[in-house]
Amino acid sequence: MQTSTYKALKINQNAQTSIQDVLFVEAALQININDEPYTVVMRTPDNDKALIRGLLFAEDIYKSDKTLIFNIVKEENEIPTIINVTISKEVLGKGYLNKRTLLSVSSCGICEKNELKDNNVEGEKRTKTTTFSSTVLHEMLLKMNSFQHTFKNSGGSHAAAIFNKNHEFLTVKEDIGRHNTVDKVIGDLLIKDYLKHAKYLLVSGRVSYEIVSKAFIAKIPIIVAVSACSSLAVDFAKEFGICLIGFTREQKMTIYSNPSFVEKTKSYVLKQKSRY
Repeated sequence: MQTSTYKALKINQNAQTSIQDVLFVEAALQININDEPYTVVMRTPDNDKALIRGLLFAEDIYKSDKTLIFNIVKEENEIPTIINVTISKEVLGKGYLNKRTLLSVSSCGICEKNELKDNNVEGEKRTKTTTFSSTVLHEMLLKMNSFQHTFKNSGGSHAAAIFNKNHEFLTVKEDIGRHNTVDKVIGDLLIKDYLKHAKYLLVSGRVSYEIVSKAFIAKIPIIVAVSACSSLAVDFAKEFGICLIGFTREQKMTIYSNPSFVEKTKSYVLKQKSRY
């Protein structure tokens, strides 16, 4: 269930109207690992397996390509509230030792960590470039927008999408949380064993440090955001060798790192106007 209907009073200047408004659902999900509580995330109750799979991958808890065992421990109103994941202790990554505090809010990813040092990201800097045109970016954003059905109904959701090197659509997910959408699309491709084809990560909101780190861990070299990028996101994108682009709306965009990825000879030609 992604949306729910609530009574509300809509005021427009001097007019008042009673309405039934569609709101995006936010609900708590407790994630257990081997029957021990690991964290509680605030999310939209949909694609929970993909969310958990992507989160465990980003947290360096489970990097194996073998299928995980998910069990719904508890649910309310047909919405899972506790899901247990069974992982052999031999393959548990060192990230499992960096226990989260219990609550992770939907608007923040880094804030649930016990200590800042828990967010160290390891890996090799991206050195290969993938040249693309600015027109292609906007066409991909239009494609992502066409799948944002819940946003069109509620106006309250974020989205993330992944495309391959040929700019072909691979997956898109919506959620109340920006970080959750990224975990969901990465987790979805992990489940499908298709993450190796990911080249572009598109996000409907702003980009923080943690979204850059998730892309780096997933070996996605290009991040395209509709909104702003934080200073730390830019710093780490430069360090990781990621091309980070923000404020990608209609015929505009701002390239914050690795501008050599973008072909300068291409013009901005759109077949239709983007809502961004």
